[in-house]
Parts: sequence; structure tokens; C-alpha cells
Amino acid sequence: SIQQKISDKNHSGVIDHPAKQKKNNLVLYISWAASIALLIGLISVINQRNELRDNINSISATNAQLEEQIDEAQNDAEKTKQLLEVFRDKDIITVPLDGQQVAPEAYAAIHWDAETNQVYVDAKELPTPPEGKEYQVWSLTLEPLTPTSIGLLSNFNEDDNKIFILENPNSSQAFGITLEPKGGSETPTMEQLYTLGVVKNS
Repeated sequence: SIQQKISDKNHSGVIDHPAKQKKNNLVLYISWAASIALLIGLISVINQRNELRDNINSISATNAQLEEQIDEAQNDAEKTKQLLEVFRDKDIITVPLDGQQVAPEAYAAIHWDAETNQVYVDAKELPTPPEGKEYQVWSLTLEPLTPTSIGLLSNFNEDDNKIFILENPNSSQAFGITLEPKGGSETPTMEQLYTLGVVKNS
């Protein structure tokens, strides 16, 4: 009887053990498959989130660029309107500045509003200044010859219109433009006098 029980137990163990092992393998396989599927899902979610973030950043950058362009266009439109009003004002004094020996082909024009003391310098026909140099505008009285700086044409290369607004509280009889070291000079470098013009009836 005891031997029979032992025999039955051993026999039962031999039959049940492979089935149990197979069941364990199936559970392990399902667990691994679920983990891999979860990992793939997480990677997909992360990639989608990163792509969405990149798209949002790109849209934000594009919107900022468009806003900047709109602001620039509005500023340009306002500046253009202002300049048209100035140039059409019959009380504005216009002084053509012809090229001098150092640059005979150079040309500029001064539009002077004596009431507001503003000077509009049209420098479209001035050569591009070399590195480390910039143009300086001078108000002149002729007897005796006295030059007074009224400002620099800074950021010349970046200004597409090449129209600069300066202040001129002087009783000018002429205007000149010289090429000076960056930051300007206390007195004009006459060897670098690019343009000069006399105020009519001065």
C-alpha cells in the first residue's frame, strides 16, 4: 500500500511537472510580451510628445517672426507716411549735397525742418562705408567757417531706406558729410569730405 502510494505519487509527478512548466513558460511569455508592448507604447508616447513640443516651438517661433515682420512693416509704413508729409511740406528746406573730390559720384540730400529742428538725410547715393568707419553730418556757418556735428549715420548698412533723422538747432548756411572713424570726430576730416551743399538764400 505504501509502495503503491509512492508509485502513484511519482507517477503523478512525472505527468504533472511538464504541464506546470509549460504553464509557467506561458505566463512568463505573456509577461514579457506585455512589458515589451508597454515599452513600445511608452516610446511612441514620448516620441509623439517630443514631436508635438517641436511643432509648438516651431509655431511659436514662426508666430514671433511674423509679429516682428508685421511690426517692421507698420513702422516702415508710418515712417514712409511721415517722410512723404515732410518732403511735400513747402516750408521744408531741401539742400542737395554734391559729391566732392574724394567721391565725385557721391550724392545726398538734406531736408531741414527749421521749425522742429529736424533734419532728414537722404543718403541713398553714398558709398557703403568701410569697416570701422561711418558718416558724420555737419552743419556749417560760412563766415567764419564753423562746422558743428549734428550726428552720425549709424547702422548705415542695415538701413534699407538710407534715410536718417537728426536734430539741428543751428542756423545752418551749409551742410557737409564726412567719413570718420566709428563714433565720429570732434572736427571734420576734410580729406574725407564726401558731399557738400549750400543752403539757398543763406
